[in-house]
Amino acid sequence: MKPIFNRGQSLQLRLFLAVLVAIAIIIADSRLGSFTQIRKYLDTSVSPFYFLVNSPLRLLDDISGSLASRQQLERENKALQHELFLKNSDLLMLGQYKKENTHLRELLGSPLRQDEYKMVTQVISTGTDPYTDQVVIDKGSINSVYEGQPVISDKGVVGQVIAVSQLTSRVLLICDVSHALPVQVLRNDVRVIASGNSCTEDLQLEHVLGNIDIRVGDILVTSGLGGRFPEGYPVAVVSSVKVDRQRAYTVIQAHPTANLQRLRYLLLLWKVDKNRNTPMKPHEVHHIANERLINITPQVCLREGHP
Repeated sequence: MKPIFNRGQSLQLRLFLAVLVAIAIIIADSRLGSFTQIRKYLDTSVSPFYFLVNSPLRLLDDISGSLASRQQLERENKALQHELFLKNSDLLMLGQYKKENTHLRELLGSPLRQDEYKMVTQVISTGTDPYTDQVVIDKGSINSVYEGQPVISDKGVVGQVIAVSQLTSRVLLICDVSHALPVQVLRNDVRVIASGNSCTEDLQLEHVLGNIDIRVGDILVTSGLGGRFPEGYPVAVVSSVKVDRQRAYTVIQAHPTANLQRLRYLLLLWKVDKNRNTPMKPHEVHHIANERLINITPQVCLREGHP
C-alpha cells in the first residue's frame, strides 16, 4: 500500500515551498493595497453567518419576552406611559426654548455649534480572541460607516471602527490593550492618555507625573485631540491614584462610564462639518460635557459637583 504522506526529500521540498509562499503572501499583504479589498470581500461574504448565528439569540430573547408575567408588563406599561406623558409635556416648550437659546447665543457672540449626526447600531457578535476586545455591529459601508469612526453608548465612549465590510463592521473597544484615547479632566482641563488594560480591568492613564492634579472621582471626557473623537463625551471616572515617590510618577486608573462587557445597542457618530477641525474652547467643552453628563450619567455629574 502506498503511504499517504511520503517522507524524504519530496516532503521537505514541498514544506520549503509552502514556507516561501507563506512569506511571500505576508510581504504582499503588508505592501499591497489589494489584499485589504480581499479582506473586505471575505468579511462581506461571512456577514450572513453573523446574522445566522445571532438568530437563535434573538429567538430566545423573543420567547423570554413573551413569557414575561402579565403584572410585570402592566407595571412597565404604566411606567412608560407616565414617562411618555412627561416627555410630551417637555416637548411642548422645546421649540420655544430652541429659539430662545439661538437668540441668546447670537447676543453673546457665541457661534451655534451643531451636534454630530448619529445612527443606532446593534452588536451582533463579540470577539472570540481572548487577547483582543472587539465587537461586530450590523452596520457597514452601505451605511457610510468608515474606519476610525467613533462609537458611543448611552453611557459614554465605547471605541472606534477598525474594519468595515458591506454589511458589518468591527469595533475596537477602549478597554483593548492596543487602544489609546486622548482625554482631559473635566475639573481642571488636565490632558492625559487613557490606555486599555483589558475589559476586566480599569483604564490606565499614561505618562503621568507625580505632581499631577488628578483625584479619585474626577470625570474624564474626550479632549478632541487627533480629531477622531469629538470633545466632551464621558469616558471614565478616576478610580485609583497611587503615587510612587521614589520613581516620581503616579499610577492612575479610571473606570469606564460605559458597560463594555454588556453592549447591545450603540451609536455611530459622524461630523456634520467634516472640514471643521478647530478645537473648542475650554468653557465650551465644559458646557457640552456637563449637558451630556446630565443625560448620560447624572449621578456622576452630581458627585463631581459641576453645575
